[in-house]
Amino acid sequence: MQQFSLDIADREFVVLVGPSGCGKSTTLRMIAGLEEITDGELYIGDKLMNDVAPKDRNIAMVFQNYALYPHMTVYENMAFSLKLKKCSKEEIDKRVREAAHILNITEYLDRKPKALSGGQRQRVAIGRAIVRNPAVFLMDEPLSNLDAKLRNQMRAELIKLRQRIDTTFIYVTHDQTEAMTLGDRIVIMKDGFIQQVGTPQQVFDHPANLFVAGFIGTPQMNFFDGSLVKRNGRYFIETDGLSVELSEDKQQRLVAKDVAEQQVTVGVRPEHVIIGQSGIPAKVDVSEMMGSSVHLHMSALGGDMIAIVPLNGEAAHYPMGMDVKLSFGGHVVHVFSKDDSKNLEW
Repeated sequence: MQQFSLDIADREFVVLVGPSGCGKSTTLRMIAGLEEITDGELYIGDKLMNDVAPKDRNIAMVFQNYALYPHMTVYENMAFSLKLKKCSKEEIDKRVREAAHILNITEYLDRKPKALSGGQRQRVAIGRAIVRNPAVFLMDEPLSNLDAKLRNQMRAELIKLRQRIDTTFIYVTHDQTEAMTLGDRIVIMKDGFIQQVGTPQQVFDHPANLFVAGFIGTPQMNFFDGSLVKRNGRYFIETDGLSVELSEDKQQRLVAKDVAEQQVTVGVRPEHVIIGQSGIPAKVDVSEMMGSSVHLHMSALGGDMIAIVPLNGEAAHYPMGMDVKLSFGGHVVHVFSKDDSKNLEW
């Protein structure tokens, strides 16, 4: 971890997202006190935490492997930390049953973990954290061991849980879909550095650099070489005979930064690629029927391009090898520096 500086508001849901090895789990472990902080300071509220033992930080952590005691029942697993804190039996019973009710696992309280499904075990692990009434919930890839259907269900459960439990969540995942659906803010990381912090909409609409642009969004953004040129005080993107005037908001940002004409990397999301009668020549390699749309994988501009074409009830006719023309509007173009990969607008 290097040059990591982040403020998280009370009751905020913040997601740390990035590829494996980017430092997101290490960050979570430092917050939990499981990893030493060699430089810098960690505060929870107004209290410095660097030298505070993990058990005294008033946090609860949920791991991807559930970490349940196999010989204990669900009730006993959830009650264990409260027994260590010498809570009364009445208080323990009250907290366990309240958490079980929130997570819809009351009927499983007498079962042992081996009798539960993966989703049920994860609910128990979350319930064990809830009973502690922590100031901060730390969640380290809690859904990664579940299949796709269960992950979708548990994402919805976590959104509901967050609405019912008014506290701070710090959530780690490598899955940008989880990050986009769960987070108030997303912290995108790579190689131990923060690449961008913002709301899901901000990082999707205004990626700070090439990495963020390619990491956020499914299918990922198309990239190709182009030229940023200026004519009569107006900026244009030119590539392979296509000239696109940038939208007014982009003009203003580039003018404010006095961006010079230069060779650039152009980014356009698949949903913004237009298949029409004019534009850049392309050849269809693969056509994927997705129901309400078709995903076209094409060869264009010396590389691969993807377009999402809405069907609107019409049949799709894009056979392999078909020649098409593609274009895009000036309001959806992202322009990145060849030197440092940063978005030239920001």
